[in-house]
Amino acid sequence: MSVALRWLGVLAFCVAGSAAAADLNQSATVANDITVRIDPATRELSGTSIITVEPGRPVTLVLARRFAVERITVDGKPAATPRATASRLVWSLGTARTARRIEVSWHGLIEPLDISLDHRQTLSAALPVTGAEGTFLPAAGAWYPQERGLLANYRVTLDLPQGQRGLVPGRLVDEKVTDGRYRARYEFPYPSEGIDLMAGPYQVETRTIRTASGRNLSLRSYFHPQISELASGYLDAVKDYIDFYEGWIGEYPYTEFSIVSSPTPTGFGMPTLTYLGIDVLRLPFIRAISLGHEILHNWWGNGVYPDTERGNWSEGLTTFMADYAYKEREGELAARELRLEWLRDFAAVPPGQDRPLAEFTSRTHGTSQIIGYHKAAMTFLMLRDLIGRDAFDRGVKLFWRDYRFRTASWDALRTSFEAASGRDLAGFFAQWLERQGAPSVRIARAVPAAGPAGQRVNVTLAQDDPAYRLRVPVTIRTARGDVVRSFDLDRQEASVGFDLDARPSELALDPDFRLWRRLGAGEAPPILRQVMLDPSTVTVLPGASAHEIARMLAAKLQDHPPRIQSDAEPTTGVPLLVIGLDGEVYRWLASRHLPAMPGSLRNRGSAVVWTIALPQGKSMAVVSARDAEALAALARPLPHYGRRSYVVFDGARMIASGVWPPQPQAWRFDSPAGQPGN
Repeated sequence: MSVALRWLGVLAFCVAGSAAAADLNQSATVANDITVRIDPATRELSGTSIITVEPGRPVTLVLARRFAVERITVDGKPAATPRATASRLVWSLGTARTARRIEVSWHGLIEPLDISLDHRQTLSAALPVTGAEGTFLPAAGAWYPQERGLLANYRVTLDLPQGQRGLVPGRLVDEKVTDGRYRARYEFPYPSEGIDLMAGPYQVETRTIRTASGRNLSLRSYFHPQISELASGYLDAVKDYIDFYEGWIGEYPYTEFSIVSSPTPTGFGMPTLTYLGIDVLRLPFIRAISLGHEILHNWWGNGVYPDTERGNWSEGLTTFMADYAYKEREGELAARELRLEWLRDFAAVPPGQDRPLAEFTSRTHGTSQIIGYHKAAMTFLMLRDLIGRDAFDRGVKLFWRDYRFRTASWDALRTSFEAASGRDLAGFFAQWLERQGAPSVRIARAVPAAGPAGQRVNVTLAQDDPAYRLRVPVTIRTARGDVVRSFDLDRQEASVGFDLDARPSELALDPDFRLWRRLGAGEAPPILRQVMLDPSTVTVLPGASAHEIARMLAAKLQDHPPRIQSDAEPTTGVPLLVIGLDGEVYRWLASRHLPAMPGSLRNRGSAVVWTIALPQGKSMAVVSARDAEALAALARPLPHYGRRSYVVFDGARMIASGVWPPQPQAWRFDSPAGQPGN
């Protein structure tokens, strides 16, 4: 299934195709012709599938055990009895010298739709579900006989009750309503990993546009009635994004694009469509960021397939060319803030808890998102800074031209950028893909002196061993303005002199945060994510009031099972998460001589969450609510504010949030010897 979900801090979404094997090429080896009938009221599904397989291909079919197989034949002969696993029926059909025709009929009950599930539960379940408000059959749920390890093109005919509309990724060939049933036929002629099916009581709006490349394209919205008024604005936005990316990358690879609403708070993307929760679609920033991200995945992930056995590049490239590109269009301040957010997120990851970028395949928790999305996006930024924007854009176009509907690895990307730039980039990619962690760069010394132009500053930078090969931006502030220079650092310590035309007052290391690195303590003020990600975090629930609610919230907030200890036990030298009602929290903080709630947050809302920097580089997050009802209201919204230092809620509604100000790493020339500013 070509789907993955990102939803941390502010809401955003991400999808990626992940090819099943490294040697898959442009030609699908399997064709699948499926007819499926679904009745949401009874939760019954029945289907038939005709599968044709090229000669010389080993075939293994899998189907969820929830289904009963009425018939399965291979070239007209009954297939052998399947092997049963905990959740699947598996037919190992071997390899044939000639093309084969496999026919399967199956039926069964699918799970009832549960609209109370949150996004993480929906993603992790991967079950086929149905109900009056919607049907979602993810490919990962094995709702049809799938060819393990092989890409397939397909045709799917849907049969649904009148009043329901449905779709799968691909081109809508025809649709009609007859005999009280809705029927639609879809085709997908390209290599595909799997088929995801969506249905619901949709109102459909259709529009035909002409793209920047001169092709006609069908746009559709499949929206629940309660949000149908949003359709027109979303379709307008789709056209703008497709024109933008056709100019940057190349022709949009499909004939249509659809936006489909979900009754659960999901954010999925597939070829030719995106599937977003009703409440998600109502959020004002979805059209401005997340929608374009999903559309871009039709090029990266669902147009070129990442070779996940050797690392998934598609999430990072999409994040760079969507989320980050939109911030650059807003202006340099917005782009800088996003870079700082990424680095703050990484600073929240305990040393040794991350993995090399080459090992990232898909998002499974907060740390994997920070590496596979943010570190990867920053790697593309550093690459663009290294080879120049023109060469980078040429590399993007070459990569799309050469690997459209093919599986591609990080090595393929490197080859495209080397061809575009005329540079050997092996060392650059090796250090950012294969190494765990990030460099910690610091100003060791900075000394002003006389120079040929009147002034000079001699700078020594240092990093930990083993050294990275870095181009470190530094900004030297003088009475005549800022001077920006690049410092090449390829060993543990190196020195260079910069000539100036005015006396320096301060030297700042990477003040615009263009280098992936571990921030210094002052550069990374505490944020909630630090206690959310750290498995050593200790959770304290002061007092007896609302204890079970606080325990539930602790589990929602952390990527690891909470380590809950008594409020009387010592808590020094560890990250802390403190959750409770106002009076009990205040008394516990006072008893430990810990800082009280900041004055700027007092007497606001029904619940306040804030962070505090503790000794030894640890952090504390405090969740304090007026009463049990206010504490329970935080369960759904609070996990999405990991990038914040403080958040104020009125019930479940966020009314204020922010990040404590960072202190850039700088050397101030306040005395003849100078002094570090951080």
